[in-house]
Amino acid sequence: MHHNLLLILGLLFAVMLLVLLARRIKIAYPIFLVLAGLGIAFIPGMPRLHLDPDLIFLIFLPPLLYEAAWYTSWNDFWKWKRPIALLAFGLVFFTSTVIAYTSSSMIPGFTLALGFLLGGIVSPPDAVAAATVLKGMSVPKRLLTILEGESLVNDASSLIVFKFALVAVLTGSFSMQEATGQFFLVAGMGIVVGIAGAHVMYVIHRFLPTTPAIDAALTVMTPYLLFLAAEQFHFSGVMAVVSGGLFMSYRSHEVFQTGSTRLNMLGVWTTMIFVMNTVVFVLIGLALPDIVDGLGEYSVMDGIKYGLLVSIITIALRFLWVYPAAHLPRWISARVRRDPSPGWKGPLVISWAGMRGVVSLATALSIPLLMKDGSAFPQRNLIIFITFVVIFITLVFQGLTLPFIIKMIRLKEIDTIAAEDEQQAGIQIRLDKAALTLVQDQYANAIGSNKLIGLYKANLEDQISHTDKRLQSLSHEDTGREETEAYHHMLMDVYRHQRKELFKLRKEKYFSDEEIRKTELQLDLNELKITGAGHG
Repeated sequence: MHHNLLLILGLLFAVMLLVLLARRIKIAYPIFLVLAGLGIAFIPGMPRLHLDPDLIFLIFLPPLLYEAAWYTSWNDFWKWKRPIALLAFGLVFFTSTVIAYTSSSMIPGFTLALGFLLGGIVSPPDAVAAATVLKGMSVPKRLLTILEGESLVNDASSLIVFKFALVAVLTGSFSMQEATGQFFLVAGMGIVVGIAGAHVMYVIHRFLPTTPAIDAALTVMTPYLLFLAAEQFHFSGVMAVVSGGLFMSYRSHEVFQTGSTRLNMLGVWTTMIFVMNTVVFVLIGLALPDIVDGLGEYSVMDGIKYGLLVSIITIALRFLWVYPAAHLPRWISARVRRDPSPGWKGPLVISWAGMRGVVSLATALSIPLLMKDGSAFPQRNLIIFITFVVIFITLVFQGLTLPFIIKMIRLKEIDTIAAEDEQQAGIQIRLDKAALTLVQDQYANAIGSNKLIGLYKANLEDQISHTDKRLQSLSHEDTGREETEAYHHMLMDVYRHQRKELFKLRKEKYFSDEEIRKTELQLDLNELKITGAGHG
């Protein structure tokens, strides 16, 4: 046991070194994860891991879905709900259906129910993969929002397809009419359970004397509690987690009112999701030899061939769906035509960004080992193998070529939107004016008698004047992307220099460590304004 644990920790450490290499050469780290998973399978003497499939589903999927929901902007999500819904529901069901019929016809012994099971697994693209590939690239805000929103909801819709297909395989019966009715009941009640459970957690966070550590621990527990509560009533745990995550994210400014709580949660969740991504690919690497041995009548080349065909079909189907979905509504509705046209470049990026990832892998690994009568689950190893091939091809091939496609087509912002710095300056000036109004209204008498309050008021007035000038400069047409990047580079240099100065102050032992840490935290917050919190 100790030997296996040490080995797994060593593999995790090696995979993380690969991620550091990916950052160094500026390649999306999920690409290196899938390569690492494949590499682990070829290392001689590796232990063969046998994990409970239900445990994999329960451990990995709720937090992955909850984190995706947490970082989804509800306002942006609602603004682009039509294209998101067309991709997240329409494309998932379209892909699942086509994969079901093609796989059942081309793979010997593959039933239609198994085809839908495979379709439900490989139909959802991965948010982390797309976000890391597109990070730092000049991509229109609309496209990023649609991709993030799609990957959130299509995880839910594809997992519901997976669940229904799984029941069909286990019971041997399937009725489309009954399944459609059940789908809306299970999904709808899952949303109800999710929102009800999120309200309970909201009350606990909001009104009980929690600490940053307790708040972070509760947020880790929340997706599991929502998932298990919904599943207990045979509703969709996936929809419960997604709806609960969206609710908690939207009300987060009320729930988590201190900076220390929010920064603590950011650290906990960023670390946890990153580790989960790496663990899943290490697990597939350890499981691949058993999966290959269990292919039975199919050879490895058969598995690769089927995986390649399924990959080509999923990529082609995305193109076939995205272009009509982007333009047909504009021809039908005058209201839709009021939005700027996505042209051909936007749909091209969305079509090519359909990389599969950790959710598909975790779902495939969660297929039960045995049927209800105790016999082996049919084609389980083949389905997992095909899933890994699809993830490998889409992540490596599409992931490596997407940045070149974006540069080649010279993608520009579609919608009229203020630059990030301009928006930050606009927000800051509103906050400063709100603070100045409060001080003048409620602390008017103290301004003259209390020097600190008077000084704060004067600082606010100076800051408003400074921010106003900065906003005018940013709004000016001459202020381009290169000038803004140079300004950000200068600020990051300043913060690095200030950190070195803080280190000198710590060695001088004149200022307390606590006050130095507070100042360092402020530098971190200033840096976050430039780099963003990130969730990839």
